[in-house]
Amino acid sequence: MSSKSISFEGNQKIENFYESKKVLGDIFQNNQYTFYCNCRYEYKKPVFKTCGYKPYKNFKRANRIEWEHIVPASRFGKKFESWKNGNLKCIKNGKKFKGRKCARKISKKFRLMEADLYNLQPTVGEINQRRQNFKMSIIPGEKRNYGKCDFEVQNRFVEPSPNIRGDIARTYFYMAKNYSNYIKLEKRELSLFLKWNEADPVDEWECKKSKLIQKSQKNLNKFLIKGCKELDK
Repeated sequence: MSSKSISFEGNQKIENFYESKKVLGDIFQNNQYTFYCNCRYEYKKPVFKTCGYKPYKNFKRANRIEWEHIVPASRFGKKFESWKNGNLKCIKNGKKFKGRKCARKISKKFRLMEADLYNLQPTVGEINQRRQNFKMSIIPGEKRNYGKCDFEVQNRFVEPSPNIRGDIARTYFYMAKNYSNYIKLEKRELSLFLKWNEADPVDEWECKKSKLIQKSQKNLNKFLIKGCKELDK
């Protein structure tokens, strides 16, 4: 498929988060490693001995793989009226509801954003739980609560491992570019992500994954194009 037939816009193909998880299961079939901790996983369960991971508080969630939104769903979701205030159609058993479930029910745009494959990564469930919707930053010191996993959380900020910081930056760039009405990067974030993008360039798996996503989602992440071309030289 030529690049001319692939859109630069956001996801216009997959409208269901659960479908996304199935598609990603196939995409990661030959590269089953979690994003933050680089744990090998099998049958949707992380293998702790492959990465030195130690569960901290939630052993149940630590033992399963979850697909995490790098740009949190709440960050763009709260821009939808149905998320903030609900909708007349968001009623169950006589009770009104709002938030993610209502936005998903009411808005096709939200469903497409929520299901965007470029924004999803396999994560140890406990790490997904701890990350919540906190913003990325650099945290002084190296207090680690999850064994050898290079992942720190402090004061509602998250510091990821250096070898995935570029991936995170390029994901934020992609989401902010393609869903600009819903996601705005702060000056602090933009400065940080430009540094991360430079320090951690595109790697082979990131490019391969992007090509597989293109086939399923029919759009490009243009922030990977230059780096992937350089790798192909």
